[in-house]
Amino acid sequence: MSKLKENFKKSFFIVNKIYLYIIFILLSFVDFTLAFYYFIISIIIFLGKLLTSKLPLEPKKNFNYETYSYKKSNEKDLKMDIWYPNSPPQKSYPLVFFCHGGGWISGFRNQKNNVSWCKYLASKGFCACSIDYRYGIKNSMDDILSDYTDALNYIKKNSEKLNIDKNNIVLMGLSAGGHLSLLYSTYNSFIKDDKKMEGIKGVVAYYAPSDLNDIFITENKSLFARFSAKKTLKANPLEKKEIYDYYSPINWISENMVPCLVVHGKQDTTVPFYSSVKLIKELKTHNVKCEFLVHRNGGHSFDTRLNDLATVNILEKTARFIKKAFAIHL
Repeated sequence: MSKLKENFKKSFFIVNKIYLYIIFILLSFVDFTLAFYYFIISIIIFLGKLLTSKLPLEPKKNFNYETYSYKKSNEKDLKMDIWYPNSPPQKSYPLVFFCHGGGWISGFRNQKNNVSWCKYLASKGFCACSIDYRYGIKNSMDDILSDYTDALNYIKKNSEKLNIDKNNIVLMGLSAGGHLSLLYSTYNSFIKDDKKMEGIKGVVAYYAPSDLNDIFITENKSLFARFSAKKTLKANPLEKKEIYDYYSPINWISENMVPCLVVHGKQDTTVPFYSSVKLIKELKTHNVKCEFLVHRNGGHSFDTRLNDLATVNILEKTARFIKKAFAIHL
């Protein structure tokens, strides 16, 4: 019982609190509109906290970045920010292609935690590209994957103008962004699409759902995660499990997969830690080079929420993994 109470206290997302979940259910019976507003307010509070978070190792110096529109959709222009190192100008820099989280239905490329990551990566000598993509509220997972692919293609097509080494790219993402990075790389390596995988040297996935069905296991109480998955996939996993299976990276792993770094906090109450454990086992089964970094006390978004030695070590090991994937001296 004491451990259960401790986990409740550690839960960062307001929608994960059991007593708030009960309030939501009761409000649904009384007035569904009121319950809906309650849910929206909960998400706003969560996003407000997320917007103020940053890495404990964020450099204090300034870094130059450029913003580009890579695609026009019916809703808006989709943009990317490319952050550059402060080192002497080079003809081309290795690139970390960074994708934000937010359950596929929220978040944006230049919120504080993503900027913090881009500055940190730039301080290590890499270029970092943070992208926008359409949300699953009005769009499908295929639409989001299309945006992800188009952004990556824009980088490759314009690599000379952007001073980017298109042959040295690591895909990286947080939560839903990690899922997109994993899905792009596992699927395209599985079907042996050499053109799409050209230049991709590795993947870094922070607390990402590798099996989307895991979001709905009994132990996972995140109302936000369940809502966002159903909204994006336009399906209930109990009725259309095949859709959840199809968009789960774990089902596309093959011996062709590029090296992976998987990072997860054991106390995650949004994306089950169990999902990454399964992913690592599957990667090893197919002899894929992989590393697994675990924060024993970390919850979801621990990288920008905690300022402890374990978090700092994980960040440094992440930078070393990326450098090793590029196999060049920076």
